[in-house]
Amino acid sequence: MSSSSSYIVLPGETVPAQHVNLKLGPGLLQVISEISESSIISTRAGTVNHSANKSKWWVESNSKRYIPAAQESVVGIVAGKSGLDGWRVDIGSAHFAILDGLAFEGASKRNKANLKVNSLVYARVSLAHKDMEPELECFDAQTRKSAGFGELKGGFLVRCSLQMCRQLLDPKHFLLPFLGSRFPLEVAVGTNGRVWISSKEVKQTIAMTRCIEAADPAGGAMDERALKSFFNTLDL
Repeated sequence: MSSSSSYIVLPGETVPAQHVNLKLGPGLLQVISEISESSIISTRAGTVNHSANKSKWWVESNSKRYIPAAQESVVGIVAGKSGLDGWRVDIGSAHFAILDGLAFEGASKRNKANLKVNSLVYARVSLAHKDMEPELECFDAQTRKSAGFGELKGGFLVRCSLQMCRQLLDPKHFLLPFLGSRFPLEVAVGTNGRVWISSKEVKQTIAMTRCIEAADPAGGAMDERALKSFFNTLDL
């Protein structure tokens, strides 16, 4: 998801984002004028980034609080019930998100998920509006299949910077492929500064946590070479 070139923008500045399947991430807003011409403007100060094929654009900032954006994946913590069949979920944003009991693959009124307070879920933001509570779904919008979304059982939750999460979501980033070549692991990366990790041994989980913290731009900011040297010093 990284960009080959990036530049700094201020709120209100126009961004030249164009693509047949354009998807706008955090910090960008599409505005349609009276003469029906649309433009993309920045809603916050930061660095403009885009995916390799320029289909997804977003503004990277130093904000520590997650601002929900539709279609993004998040790791949430169930905070309590919402109505009869839903839950309020902490995703690290200004407001709790709402997760409906039917927003799971194969869910029906007779067959609903049974989440408990403090359960972890990997979900997709289906609705994000500054004046409304965000809404979540635990399935792929196109196929209605779980596609890896749902309750995350066991494992360990790592908190890191929003920038680190976006780097980990980039298939070309070195860290997760490197760790995966050393031992079996499961990972769910949210764009909201949370990474769920699971491995067979506690010391592997600890190693993964320390490596994520070491590579985090807000932490050790280690590059690939330094990280591999650091990994070799861990007790595995």
